[in-house]
Amino acid sequence: MKILYGVQGTGNGHISRARVMSKALKHQNVDVDFLFSGRTPQHYFDMQCFGDYQTRNGMTFVTENGRVNTVKTAQCNLKTPILSEIKQLDLTGYDLVLNDFEPVSAWAAKQQNVPSIAISHQAALQHPVPKQGNSWFNEFLLNHFAPVDIGLGCHWHHFGFPILPPFVEVSSNKGDHSHQILVYLPFEDADRIAAFLAPFDQYHFFVYHSAKPLKKLADHIHWHGFNREGFKQRMAQCGGVIGNAGFELASEAMTLGKKLLVKPLQGQFEQSANVAALQLLAAAESMQTLDTMVFKRWLKSPSPKPIAYPQVGDALVEWLTMGDWHQPQDLCKRLWSQVELPENWHKRQ
Repeated sequence: MKILYGVQGTGNGHISRARVMSKALKHQNVDVDFLFSGRTPQHYFDMQCFGDYQTRNGMTFVTENGRVNTVKTAQCNLKTPILSEIKQLDLTGYDLVLNDFEPVSAWAAKQQNVPSIAISHQAALQHPVPKQGNSWFNEFLLNHFAPVDIGLGCHWHHFGFPILPPFVEVSSNKGDHSHQILVYLPFEDADRIAAFLAPFDQYHFFVYHSAKPLKKLADHIHWHGFNREGFKQRMAQCGGVIGNAGFELASEAMTLGKKLLVKPLQGQFEQSANVAALQLLAAAESMQTLDTMVFKRWLKSPSPKPIAYPQVGDALVEWLTMGDWHQPQDLCKRLWSQVELPENWHKRQ
């Protein structure tokens, strides 16, 4: 079997899931090529596990100060050569296209009649799972941004649907240093983050961000450019995580038993839906702005118990090689049978 695996590159979460799948595919000697779109080639990092991967422009979102800028997003995507990229992507020789919300490979598979399977969090949102801020446009985007033949979504809970558990790969928990907090707010202004954290000098904040603040940092704020291994190690030893409401970051925090405070990217439907699920499950605190009162309350809250999600990648690759792709129910049921979910989640679902 030869697979083309298309991955949305606008956020690190999609790439993190692809890393898990890359190891599983390699372990079972599956021939796979990777294609990434959504960011410029020079902005990908730590990509060695994907071999000689391809990149395309695809489509992306433009953000400013923690919010999707709809006008600039539209202007940016009107300039992208996505139609020619779809037409020029030759899928001859591929038996299957795996897709993590990547539009070029999805549409090329549709036009060339190559079987395609979504392995994404977005695919889970096509079920009636907890959501908020939904609209006809969001539903249109979910159905048509990266269309596939079979949608296999992943979520923190199955909610009674054929959904996979999260694909999680984390460092081992190195303790709960309650006064060390990991901060990952990539869509927020760097100086706003620093000003927000400055008054809480009884804690140490380890911030990962692509930009540096213009003003001098307080001694208890430690600023880093994004480094995957350093980030994972810091998460394993911190007492809590502050981040946007991306799916993979929350999944990693739950797996390690780290308390979580999320600020969703405004105007991004997936993150709004994630907040709805997190609130229903009582799995995280949320804030719509950098809210000092919410932050104070969260800092004093206890840490939850870790959730031991199974090795989804290995089981999924085995299922893919069997070829019975239209029957994912048994796979999902088997994987969830290995998960001990928090008792209060069962009461709230």
